[in-house]
Amino acid sequence: MEKADFAGRVAVITGAWRGLGRAAAARLHERGASVAVNVRNSERAETLAKEIGERAFAVPGDVAAEGIPDEIARRTLERFGRIDILVNNAALPLSTRFPDLSAEEWRKAIEVNLTAPFLMTKAVLPAMRAQKYGRIINVSSSAGRMVSTLGGAHYTASKAGLLGLTRAAAKELGKFGITVNAVCPGMIDTELTREHASDELLERLAENYPVPRLGTALEVADLICFATSEAAGYITGASLDINGGDLMM
Repeated sequence: MEKADFAGRVAVITGAWRGLGRAAAARLHERGASVAVNVRNSERAETLAKEIGERAFAVPGDVAAEGIPDEIARRTLERFGRIDILVNNAALPLSTRFPDLSAEEWRKAIEVNLTAPFLMTKAVLPAMRAQKYGRIINVSSSAGRMVSTLGGAHYTASKAGLLGLTRAAAKELGKFGITVNAVCPGMIDTELTREHASDELLERLAENYPVPRLGTALEVADLICFATSEAAGYITGASLDINGGDLMM
């Protein structure tokens, strides 16, 4: 168990049902934070909160739906009285190939992967400004730094846009005591990754990385914890890669 260095802090994590979001929520909670966990389905959100622990609170809803980001912020403030950390993790990792990609699917990916993080940031901003403190993490991807291995053009474009949003928000919000950074995972061994690729393909990809394996959700969660900690107070506007050396730049 790590020291309780997040004691007294309150974190909101979107898309927390499984994978990176769940790992980040659990790790922050282990290290002392109270966590508001967002899952689209109310029953799953409540189940997750109970599984994580006594300082976890369910804030269900589709973050791309009108009014939901503000509702998540409002309920978190009512429950905990402050918001210190926002982890924008919810995403649509769609893999439709370019010739078959419709405008409707393109717009949906942009709404969830890029517009929703913008609206969630806007929703928590008043609380963070009032307390003169905030840590915002946008979970992008190696796709945003180059191109996705498994995802479609809309996934790559939205994750690249999220890096631009990160830099712009960091530039404007630093004067309020708020840092904004992006975490860019490569191929991470999650349920979602396994759903989009065979074991054979993943093994073939991983053996070519300088660190020849898939990453773990806990490794990404620990990077998120660092970027939201006091130790990272002078880091903002950064894109933090965690990919086993698949991308070096």
